[in-house]
Amino acid sequence: MKEVVILSGKGGTGKTSVTASFAALARNAVMADCDVDAADLHLVLSPEVRRREIFVQGNLANVHTDACDACGRCLGVCRFGAVRMEGGRAVIDPLSCEGCGVCVWNCPRKAIDFPERECGEWFVSETRFGPMVHARLWAAAENSGKLVSLVRREARREAEEGNRELLISDGPPGVGCPVIASLTGADATVIVTEPTMSGEHDMRRVLELAQHFKIPAYLCVNKWDINPAMALQIERFAARNGVGVLGRISYDSGVTEAQVRGVTVIEYDKGAAAAEIRSIFGALCGALKSDVRKPGIDS
Repeated sequence: MKEVVILSGKGGTGKTSVTASFAALARNAVMADCDVDAADLHLVLSPEVRRREIFVQGNLANVHTDACDACGRCLGVCRFGAVRMEGGRAVIDPLSCEGCGVCVWNCPRKAIDFPERECGEWFVSETRFGPMVHARLWAAAENSGKLVSLVRREARREAEEGNRELLISDGPPGVGCPVIASLTGADATVIVTEPTMSGEHDMRRVLELAQHFKIPAYLCVNKWDINPAMALQIERFAARNGVGVLGRISYDSGVTEAQVRGVTVIEYDKGAAAAEIRSIFGALCGALKSDVRKPGIDS
């Protein structure tokens, strides 16, 4: 089983559209949506949930009303401004609490509980293209990197139990903790970029991250025809750094129309973008068979 993570470095480049199209083209795959902070792959794949679990991670301080004598010790030691005195007792703001536990350890009356925090939920679902593992991190919740790791672990389990050949992950934008959690240990990453200065900048950051973890990286330029000169510049940079250029995707209104209908562009029409994504997916499958590791990045 090969695991491919689709990344972008920034939002809005077409990463999820490409991922959904790959899911439609793959014959024996499992899908994972690792963008747990703002998941949207389900909008196109329309999963039917067959398993739902609560994600519990970290702790949240809570004051016992009857035990607190308003000594103020917790207020003095909290570095995050989460404690306030109200009605003759301490009150902890759950949105400001970082779960460090210093108030718990310093309370002389042992009046503060420290239960585990429910941060979100994760799902194992069925789609028209195969199993999908996805999640939702609740508002103001943290530990998205750990939830991403959980999603990947469950997706791998689905792939192994179902004897699947491919695991396709829709990664989060940026280069932070959730991206690192979605990328490490994968067989390859496909970087979807756009022909703009910000697109090139963010593509380079993701590429540096992939090279740091020695993950083979491949590139496709979405909407290349809105700035052909920049698209060529990005591709030349990729080629100099041993990154396989899988192809280009044209600006095509059929992509937006497919999204409005809640389907992939592969299902919607046979326009330019659909044909180009088919070619890109074929090139990726060929590259995965060769499994060649890429060299480092130059300037």
